[in-house]
Amino acid sequence: MRSDERCRGILEAMARLPLPETRIMEVCGTHTMAIAESGIRSLLPAQVQLLSGPGCPVCVTPPEDIDAVLDLAGEKDLILTGYGDMLRVPGSRRGDSLLRRRALGADVRIVYSPMDALAIAEQEPGKQVVFLGIGFETTAPGTAAAALSAKARGLRNFTVLSLLKTVEPALRALMAMDDFAVNGFLCPGHVATIIGEEGFRFLPEEYGMPAVIGGFEPDEILLAVYLLLKQIAENSPRVQNAYPRAVRPEGNRMAQKVLHEAFRPAAARWRGLGEIPDSGLALREELADLDAGIRFGIVPGTAKLQSGCRCGDVICGKLRPKDCPLFGKLCTPEDPVGPCMVSSEGACAAAYKYE
Repeated sequence: MRSDERCRGILEAMARLPLPETRIMEVCGTHTMAIAESGIRSLLPAQVQLLSGPGCPVCVTPPEDIDAVLDLAGEKDLILTGYGDMLRVPGSRRGDSLLRRRALGADVRIVYSPMDALAIAEQEPGKQVVFLGIGFETTAPGTAAAALSAKARGLRNFTVLSLLKTVEPALRALMAMDDFAVNGFLCPGHVATIIGEEGFRFLPEEYGMPAVIGGFEPDEILLAVYLLLKQIAENSPRVQNAYPRAVRPEGNRMAQKVLHEAFRPAAARWRGLGEIPDSGLALREELADLDAGIRFGIVPGTAKLQSGCRCGDVICGKLRPKDCPLFGKLCTPEDPVGPCMVSSEGACAAAYKYE
């Protein structure tokens, strides 16, 4: 069956469900972009609202952490490496970004994996190389492997600044909010490849919240949304895996093992959600010499949010991007105020580009 025919069949089945006003949240930046690009929101029943949650790792990084990264970039004889999305994210001062710092002379380099940063450290023994670890469970194993490899090789000029985060504590923090009103979660397929179906069982078991793990093609997303709506209509919350070609019930045990060897849970700050206990990944004590925070004495302070920026509310599903007063006016991809307009996985960037 062709994808468009399958989509049509799913939408027809969806329309037959007896549904009240329903709010579903996706918590994956790739889902956010795919949903906007394919126009899925416009196809759903009128009473179904699809919201974007804290699924973009760049977007949830708070301004005080960005400020600390910008200060680090100014260190002498230091090469700061990271993914491309981070270069244009502003800190607490509008216009101040790693891209600007690079233009002013800082050695900031885009890499496609932590192992690329490791290679730079081997090629440049006279300089300190810092890898900026951003992401969720999907990218964290690669950062863990790089740290363990650096330790095994005895590299003295490589460190990791871990701003890595985990999904479960953020979802718990969302549901603890008094004004949080979501009826089900479209769970991130990429994260689920690591933590498995088991990583989301707390949603129905502890909160009575329907949860479906979805793929990334339009028909896969629509199927996941339909399964969520069916659970809601039948009042039968559970975890369903609508992405079985990539996600196993137990997840990826090897990746989990590497994560455990390199990292321990730690408190982390989230834009819009504040500090959440055990939601970050800090290097274990035996890898402390690879911790850029320790080596360079990084102590993020407090930062004032950009005036009028509502990224925190967008991340928490309280506001749609187009309802932010800055959206498309003072805040555009060319001149962003907040990270949701910068990242290739940001809800505002997706809405601006496609919707």
